[in-house]
Amino acid sequence: MDKQNDARHYALIPCAGSGSRALRPGAAQPKQYRSVAGQPMVMHTLAAFAGVPRIRAVLVVVAPGDDFLERHGAPCLVRDCGGASRALSVRNGLRALVAHGAADDDWVLVHDAARCLVTPDQIEALIDACAGDPVGGLLAHRLPDTLKQEDGASRVAATLPRADKWLAQTPQMFRIGLLGRALDAALAADADAVTDESSAVEALGLAPRLVPGGALNFKVTYPEDFALAEQVLRGRRQGAST
Repeated sequence: MDKQNDARHYALIPCAGSGSRALRPGAAQPKQYRSVAGQPMVMHTLAAFAGVPRIRAVLVVVAPGDDFLERHGAPCLVRDCGGASRALSVRNGLRALVAHGAADDDWVLVHDAARCLVTPDQIEALIDACAGDPVGGLLAHRLPDTLKQEDGASRVAATLPRADKWLAQTPQMFRIGLLGRALDAALAADADAVTDESSAVEALGLAPRLVPGGALNFKVTYPEDFALAEQVLRGRRQGAST
């Protein structure tokens, strides 16, 4: 059997965080469940993956006791095995995928629930770029702005070269077995250092592939981000109906 060609593709969406930076005072819902363009944000994210035929299944990791997606009939597998950190949630999600029938040689695309503007075309581009890669890779966006380093007192300490700088995005695509080993090692060494899946793989001495994403594939984090996401999603909807 040709493992490279027969490998399946799964999506894993950690959705156990509270998103406290984006919540307004007194707001009860995590940001991924707030309404954007008429739907909970995470439903737009799930719709993008539903538009990619090569994705065999989408598994969403939620906090224990969180039944939001089940109540809303979300088209995905839901496992309430969220951990205290994103890395732990992803690691638990990988185990859930294996229990569901995934193999170590299968691919997993880990994606932020709050990157609700990702498109099926971007997901397909990542799959195509990483299909024959020995490591895997991630969507990323070349840094467009001048990068400043702070001196610790809100003053500029240095201007850094930006020619080789990229903003990491998601999905991030790796073999399930490789990512599991990378997360195990990274969590054992320093859980706080695991800022994304790529950083865990990099700690093994590997170099993930950078695949151009797009400026609109940002993580909705701050209140002003919601207004932009709303505008983009409504614009896409209007464009699709004309």
